[in-house]
Amino acid sequence: MMPPSPSDLAPGLPSDPPSGSSNPRDARRRVRRAVLVFALVLALHWLAAQWLVRLREPFKPASPADVPVQIELLKPQRIEREPEPPKAAPAPPRAAPKPAAPAAAPHRSEPVLTSPAASPDARHAAPAPQTADAAQPSPASASGVPDAARAPGADAPRGPASKGVKFSPPPSGELRYDTFYNGMQNMGGTIHWETDGSTYSLFVSMPLPFVGPYTYESRGRIDAFGIAPERYVETRGRRPSDFAIFNRDTKQIVFTSTPNSVSLPDGAQDRFSLLMELAGLVRGDPDAYRPGLTREFFVVDRNSGETWPITTIGDETISTNAGMLATRHFMRLPRHAGDTRRIDIWLAPSLGWLPARMVQTEPNGSQIELLWHSATSHASESTDTNEPPAPASSPPNTNANANAAKSVNSTDATPAAPAAASAADPS
Repeated sequence: MMPPSPSDLAPGLPSDPPSGSSNPRDARRRVRRAVLVFALVLALHWLAAQWLVRLREPFKPASPADVPVQIELLKPQRIEREPEPPKAAPAPPRAAPKPAAPAAAPHRSEPVLTSPAASPDARHAAPAPQTADAAQPSPASASGVPDAARAPGADAPRGPASKGVKFSPPPSGELRYDTFYNGMQNMGGTIHWETDGSTYSLFVSMPLPFVGPYTYESRGRIDAFGIAPERYVETRGRRPSDFAIFNRDTKQIVFTSTPNSVSLPDGAQDRFSLLMELAGLVRGDPDAYRPGLTREFFVVDRNSGETWPITTIGDETISTNAGMLATRHFMRLPRHAGDTRRIDIWLAPSLGWLPARMVQTEPNGSQIELLWHSATSHASESTDTNEPPAPASSPPNTNANANAAKSVNSTDATPAAPAAASAADPS
């Protein structure tokens, strides 16, 4: 005997829906899922396209065999400078004018005569011509300078210029750069350079994701050897700033990150003033920097100093966001045996020989690159709101850096990457 079916036991209950039918609520859920998946796929494709746009082929350093043979090695030299004009001698004091003799009073017994009224013909007569001496002003009067005020040595010619290598400081300006890490574009960086011909200030900013901005500041003057730093400051992310103070009275360079100090040779540079020193030398005599010419610089970072040999590779055309740019390529040669960290610099004549590209290649092959994006010709006249911050505060006066703090105080009277910078120690 067959058991009763559920429908026989409860004839009033509805039977199961056919397998082909679906719940409208489930259908709407499936549609929403499909739309979300489609949107996610589109977003991933957009991100991939942006990555391809921002991706840049890494720079391939030249092999040692491709580096030009050194034809000349130059040491720091004095620069050619125009002499100051001779100081004018003080003007001789003016002689006090003699008082005019008083007119003789008429005798009481004699009548005082008055001039007769002028006749109509005399009224319309032409005035008497002036003498030649009165009509022609002296050269001093024509120039608006009194004869007595013209010093004897005012027009004396300048002496001969001091002999040395030609040097022309690059023009003031603010340059913006695209930054890349291993070919992947990151946030933009800036170089703010300003000089009046006797002093200078340099501020470099490189924002790094998840780390914070890396900033580098150099201030000083222009002396007989070109750019002469007096204070160099490195600030890496959120860490305290490190100072290097160039004390020219004691001929020492002291640091806040270490009690050590190094001697201060003529022509010494910090990591970023080197860029402007090289630009000024090339700007002064571009034809002298032919392939194979090498110049040595003593370069200081936040805690040490060493000699950098910079050689000329040659003229190259690079691709930038603004188009093709003619440049001259320079490279730092190995500083010692086994040195595999490279620094390459491209200076552009159209930018006043300021840096157009900088690449630092680490020993492990990773690269950091700054590539010129745009520029403002005069930093002091720029209306951009991204102005460099005020100079970094003086270093903390602790026992470990008392000497450095003392040196900072000694430079208070001074007016107020290299290659590329890296998150690791870029020395």
